[in-house]
Amino acid sequence: MPHYAAKGGYNLITVLLLWLGHAGTSDEAGHAAEQHQDQHRDLGLGDVVIVIQSQRNSFHVRVAEERKQEILHQSSELGQEAPLVVLLHDISPYDGVWSIIPAFPLLSAAYGRSARWFVFTEEGTRVSLPALKLLLLKYQPSEEWFLGKRLRDHDASIIHHYAFSEEPSGFGFPDPAAGWAVSAPLLQRLARRIKHERLKSDFTIDLKHEIALYIWEEGKGPQLTAVPELCVEPKDNCATTFTTYLPDCGEPVSKKDVVVAVKTCQKFHLDRVPVVKATWAKDAEYLEYYSDVQDDSIPTITLGVPNTDSGHCGKTFAIMKRFLNEAVPNAAWLVIVDDDTLISLPRLRHLLSCYDPNEAVVLGERYGYGLLQNGYSYITGGGGKCRCVFRIVLSRVAVTRLMSSGCSCFRDDAPDDMVLGRCFTSLGIPVTHSPLFHQARPDDYPETLVSVQRAVSFHKHWNVDPITVFKHWLEDTRQKDEL
Repeated sequence: MPHYAAKGGYNLITVLLLWLGHAGTSDEAGHAAEQHQDQHRDLGLGDVVIVIQSQRNSFHVRVAEERKQEILHQSSELGQEAPLVVLLHDISPYDGVWSIIPAFPLLSAAYGRSARWFVFTEEGTRVSLPALKLLLLKYQPSEEWFLGKRLRDHDASIIHHYAFSEEPSGFGFPDPAAGWAVSAPLLQRLARRIKHERLKSDFTIDLKHEIALYIWEEGKGPQLTAVPELCVEPKDNCATTFTTYLPDCGEPVSKKDVVVAVKTCQKFHLDRVPVVKATWAKDAEYLEYYSDVQDDSIPTITLGVPNTDSGHCGKTFAIMKRFLNEAVPNAAWLVIVDDDTLISLPRLRHLLSCYDPNEAVVLGERYGYGLLQNGYSYITGGGGKCRCVFRIVLSRVAVTRLMSSGCSCFRDDAPDDMVLGRCFTSLGIPVTHSPLFHQARPDDYPETLVSVQRAVSFHKHWNVDPITVFKHWLEDTRQKDEL
């Protein structure tokens, strides 16, 4: 029996040794079992490394540092040895460590010999150290374990490339808000594996699912063991809980400080643009529609860049250039979306109050390319004809630095999201991730995940009524100015 199929953290051999010891049939076997059990029972918080998945933006650094100090203060009050708390962005100057897999060798080299467990948490995850210790005591740290709050796809999902299409609910992956844990032997083996094996894809898309796939290794490694003690919402015996996906940083950013650019084309003037106007456009102080043709009934603006079938780099750079001239208000933030994006602008303004507009901020749903080979991160979304390739939020400072850098499209139909990602990486501007932005429809995500998020955006009208989706998932019943 594989150790990860054993229940309660003990494998069959250990159980047999314990039974033989109690039966008195073998003093040697009983002594070995007692030593094994004592080693397991002696697990202390000092044997645990807690990795907070921090980001380089100043707001996220501050939140992660606060969470670290909470954990250290808690251990001090308990009078116990503190766990080692590591901020992910601190372990390497390379920004790609956010994708975790490149961080495994670094964590193994630094802490692999002294630690027994590695626990990964979000910046908003709160940890109860006594409950965490009790949880980890249930599992033998000398074996390979992968623990977490289990998420699953009820239907084959495009964001997971329709993996396990015959039985998508059979594969579990961790909810990062609840935290997840791996035993030291598993992390060490993964670290060795990375040095000798390329990833199957150069793209990092949905981190939590891809980590689970990498650990599972097509059945050669452990699947996720679901544990009720890793929680999002508070309940009895929780080792972790999550604070909020939409932090409260004070008054929302003013409507006047946000310029919204909607990218469209003639093909979608009659079906997608009316949805924008019927749902979220009314929450924008200043919004412009950019198309390949001028249509005064909308109205649209043409930028002298022809529409392309794939990649819209030229159009995106033209929008950013316009944002910096006197044609639009001197706002602090630029939001670029495509015409089949559904977005809550009140929630976005609430979120933006956490960020310093005097910093270069690039915000959205983050992907990665070639992150094991010094690649780059970028803000992503959908693809296809007439569409932009992302929902991205940029501070004026970020746009100014980009446009003055000389970094540009190598052709008008280049993939704008990846070109921008490469440019920002070269400028040392971090790409900041928020799980509140979604590249697909609500049905493409686990309901237990999206139902607690208060999402900022979803994407695509395919096989859904977009107005119903907006009203159910994004429209708030409270007064919008309260958000």
